[in-house]
Amino acid sequence: MVTNTGSATGEDGRPAVATLDDLLATGVAGRRVLVRADLNVPLDGTPTPDLPGGRITDDGRVRASLPTIRALAEAGARVVVAAHLGRPKGAPEDRFSLAPVASRLGELLGTPVALADDVTGPSARETVGGLADGQVALLQNVRFDSRETSKDEAERGALAEELAGLVGEDGAFVSDGFGVVHRKQASVYDVARRLPHYAGGLVLSELSVLRRLTTDTARPYVVVLGGAKVSDKLGVIANLLTKVDRLLIGGGMAYTFLRAKGYEVGQSLLQEDQLDRVRGFLAEAEERGVELVLPVDVLAAKEFGADAEYQVVDADAIPADRQGLDIGPRTRELFAGKLADAATVFWNGPTGVFEFEAFSGGTRAVAEALVGSSAFTVVGGGDSAAAVRALGLPEDGFSHISTGGGASLEFLEGKALPGVEVLED
Repeated sequence: MVTNTGSATGEDGRPAVATLDDLLATGVAGRRVLVRADLNVPLDGTPTPDLPGGRITDDGRVRASLPTIRALAEAGARVVVAAHLGRPKGAPEDRFSLAPVASRLGELLGTPVALADDVTGPSARETVGGLADGQVALLQNVRFDSRETSKDEAERGALAEELAGLVGEDGAFVSDGFGVVHRKQASVYDVARRLPHYAGGLVLSELSVLRRLTTDTARPYVVVLGGAKVSDKLGVIANLLTKVDRLLIGGGMAYTFLRAKGYEVGQSLLQEDQLDRVRGFLAEAEERGVELVLPVDVLAAKEFGADAEYQVVDADAIPADRQGLDIGPRTRELFAGKLADAATVFWNGPTGVFEFEAFSGGTRAVAEALVGSSAFTVVGGGDSAAAVRALGLPEDGFSHISTGGGASLEFLEGKALPGVEVLED
């Protein structure tokens, strides 16, 4: 059984779910195979006539999807890819079109990828129907259909029936979008109940990595958490306090921790409604002997901007008219030191506004400490993965870069992943 306590294998060591290799062994030539991929890539927002949402700024998720799609295509399958982009509100929006993804996927595959104009409508049926063996088509953003994310099981089921209908009675479904397996959505969960279903290599590899973070973890085990809001990570912090040796806190969420210790944080990001919960975390860390490390200095600016003038100030003395936008030089050294002897490290969330060069130094310092480490190092997807690539750091310098920030966090929080559980049926 695949569970959130961490094994993707059965008692004999084999995967507990049917895998892509199992599907390939049955023969897929001439068959249509629906692949749910995670192609939710960042765009630069600068529209062109062909790309209303702009160009892709980080194609990591597209590249991560290649092995499964390529394996099916090379085996002669007619591959139908479903994915989403951004957060459209259940209707088509040009800026969330998958056009740039289709273009980039085709470049990486070395063959054109047809893009349907809709999800399961006339264009999708015509596009899928026109596929020859070994060809790949991409359906339009599945979240353009409000049924994809509906709370109503019947509505999701109706869309899932249409998706299954695109590949026909001899079709199959491969779940390879790890970044969405924590969602009970039509193209993730419901369609798997209607087609023979298989776990793609990406999903299996992600689960294997997460198992190492939750079961028989090599110690010292250090977790670095950043990002904007502590409220986004309440559950994972609570669970990690029972498992880790050290917890390093950076990013915008650090200022709520600093305020909980009684420090003034000026205009820094602060969630006052979370102060009591954070005080509880501080107390529990002390009780459990978990070393909870906070910034000792920060880069404090009077405004939020790439060219904002800043000062390096002690974390307990942030001026009333300034906001912290990155950890300071002493904190960078402190964090690097706390990572130096780690055997296992999980990092999720930048320590500052890495998109602005002036405030990217803290995030770079953490990343470089991991690159130079002999530990098993996992980058937890989302902004952390984007930062690694944006800062030009070697991806192979880390043991694993996850494609699913939210899914990874929910797994570490101890939550079930519906898109994985359904594959066990």
